[in-house]
Formats: sequence, structure tokens, C-alpha cells
Amino acid sequence: MSKDELLNAVDSLNAGLCVVYPTSTLPGLGCKPTKEGLDKLYSIKKRNENMPVSLGVFDMSQVEDLVYFNQEVNDLLNNFPKGSITLILPAKETLDARLGGDNVAIRVFSNPKASELAKLVGPISATSANKSGVIPQADCVKAGHDLGLPTDCIVSGFCESGLGSTFVKVDLNEDCTSVNTVTVMRQGVVPSKDVEAWLMSKTE
Repeated sequence: MSKDELLNAVDSLNAGLCVVYPTSTLPGLGCKPTKEGLDKLYSIKKRNENMPVSLGVFDMSQVEDLVYFNQEVNDLLNNFPKGSITLILPAKETLDARLGGDNVAIRVFSNPKASELAKLVGPISATSANKSGVIPQADCVKAGHDLGLPTDCIVSGFCESGLGSTFVKVDLNEDCTSVNTVTVMRQGVVPSKDVEAWLMSKTE
């Protein structure tokens, strides 16, 4: 990724626009988690507003003001390949329903370009760069053009389609010091049995 391409994408996101960027599976469509950004994203995707989007981050420190988590949650993430788990965590304050409201899905990016983008901008939406119901492109430039985005809103890259991340809902105890239960909401690259095995190992 050229420096200009990265800076253009950062400027676009900071201006409230949406950007297409590569992930480990499919091109993502990113915006900052503001009403303005989400309005644009849902309009571009023609996405039902009852379907929340997840947030992609450089690391978990970027969402410590948004959601509750602890060292056990970090241990869960570190037990599996980076980017393979999306955590659904309790929000510290109720957020926009399009971000999940009281429960927010967080994914630590593994793709270097996506990771660098989030490092510079902060959390960005992590949803596939395609209109709802349309098969996603693997090439970010083509995906961006299909959505009608200008060049400054596209980070180039080719994504090898495959299983997405596994969505895991985490239930914490009352003071958020430990994990009570984990529930696999959508199985992806990490099998449900492997997540359950991690939880069992914490109680042994």
C-alpha cells in the first residue's frame, strides 16, 4: 500500500466517508462508528438497519472505552489465530443499534492494510463491501467501483475468499473480572468445539 493510498483512505474516513479495504477473507466496507458514517454505509450497502455491523480494530485497547473485557477475553483471542474470532462484548453505554446497541461485535484485524488503517483512524466498521444480496468481489478496486466509490475511498488488495471469523458472544461476571460463558453465534474458521474446549480449560 502506497503512503498516498493510505493517507487518502484515512482522510476519507475522517471526513465521514466510507472506504473499501482488504481483509483476510473479503473486501471490507469501513466507516467510523458515527451516525454520519453509518448512514452512508447502510445507504451504500442497501442494508437493513436491523442488521448490525461489527467493528474492526488494530488492537483491543482501541475499544476499552466502548466495551467491557478483561484478561481472560484477551487470552481467548490470543488462543486462536489473529482475526479468526469476532467477540460480541457488552457495551459500556448503549450504542447505535446499527453497532449492536448493548452488545458490540469486535474483530482484531489480521490483514496488514486493514490493521494499519485502524491504527491510524481507530475502530472502523467491518462488513463486506457489497450491496446486500450481491455476491462480494474478491478485488477491492472492483468492489469499490461496484459500490460507486471514488479512488480516494479504495485501498487496493485482493482477498482470498474463505470462511469468515467465528462470532463468539462473551458473558462476563458482574464485576467483569472473569468470563462466565462463551456462546458461538456463528461458526467460521474456528470450529465451535475449539471455543468450547478453551472455556473448559479455564475451569480445570
